[in-house]
Amino acid sequence: MRNSKYYPWVVVGLLWVVALLNYLDRQMLATMQSSMQLDIHELAIAENFGRVMGVFLLVYGLMSPVAGMIADRINRKWLIVGSLFVWSAVTYGLGYAQTFQQVYWLRALMGVSEALYLPTGLAMIADFHSSKTRSLAIGIHMSGLYAGQALGGFGATIAANYSWHTVFHWFGIVGIIYAVLLVFLLNDKEGHAGTRSARLKVNPQKASTPKGPLFGSLGVILGTVSFWIMLFYFMAPSFPGWATKNWLPTLFSENLGIEMTKAGPMATISIAIASFIGILIGGPLSDRWVQQNIRGRIYTSVIGLTLTLPSLVLLGYGHTYTGLIGAALLFGIGYGMFDTNNMPILCQIIPQRYRATAYGIMNMMGVFAGYAVTLMLGSSTDAGSLGADFSKLSVVVLAAIVLMLVFVKPMQELTYSEEEKTTPK
Repeated sequence: MRNSKYYPWVVVGLLWVVALLNYLDRQMLATMQSSMQLDIHELAIAENFGRVMGVFLLVYGLMSPVAGMIADRINRKWLIVGSLFVWSAVTYGLGYAQTFQQVYWLRALMGVSEALYLPTGLAMIADFHSSKTRSLAIGIHMSGLYAGQALGGFGATIAANYSWHTVFHWFGIVGIIYAVLLVFLLNDKEGHAGTRSARLKVNPQKASTPKGPLFGSLGVILGTVSFWIMLFYFMAPSFPGWATKNWLPTLFSENLGIEMTKAGPMATISIAIASFIGILIGGPLSDRWVQQNIRGRIYTSVIGLTLTLPSLVLLGYGHTYTGLIGAALLFGIGYGMFDTNNMPILCQIIPQRYRATAYGIMNMMGVFAGYAVTLMLGSSTDAGSLGADFSKLSVVVLAAIVLMLVFVKPMQELTYSEEEKTTPK
């Protein structure tokens, strides 16, 4: 199968499920607060709940650059399989948690294991696909994250009919089984470190392993001016992006005066469906536009982020079903167009052998933004100002759009073989 011309899309399909489980396992907790607080009373305090959500983001963020550096140097198949197995086992273990401290430290461990996946999976997909299909392929993969986010919204519904322990147990078991299946189905791109051709040193000049010390790649990445702008551009939308993941169900529940069992699925499904639509728009548009204009991916991404500006204001101040769902749909479409183009834009800035490391750094800063906004909105919820603070996030996004349009200078995308030809020997 690995030699089939369709295998690059098989990789996307296999990793789509991993992406779904990645977000599903982390998102369930956000919608099961009301069920879990009956047994773990500390979770009834919004600030404590924010701490549990926040520790995941803090650890996840710190691990992301390390995950990228590791992924650039070893066989990515085993990194993906191992991380999936561990975070699924942690999910299963959460079903046995009895105290606030147990939930807190299990979420921290989940942050370590889940951080290993995203830079690794995206770099693998980017290697398997050329500029003609890269945005669409990555966008389809990212839709797995949205699907996991949406299904996570049903955590409260399932917990209401069974128990929150059962929810964690079953989804943990599913992830463990799928990790075993990937051992037989998933293969890394030949030529990357740890693959058969790299081990046998077949055409070794094509091996994608970075040369030099482990942290030497940071000099190349951090010495690229456009990367710094891209870093802020990625981080700024992460404030509202993580806010919708962790607090949108609460916002829907408060603004509409409905139970979390209804607000959770309504909020997460709206965002997920709209984000998938954004991918279907932004992926093909970007892949075609970049063939005609080197800034095509940037323009596509910026159009998407521009759509999120009015939606954030509407989310913050809407108090009707039509207003809030409409705002969520608009935000999702725009965010999907943005999300599907981040790695492809990075491919126009950073050499292939450093992409996982570069995305790991971006992911770290994006998650730190999520950590800050999660804690901030936890306090906002207690103070009754969640909606107003939600809308203020649009200012940061606007600043990122302006910087991206003015300062980023993308290079012509190269296929793997083309990049090797231009690399000094």
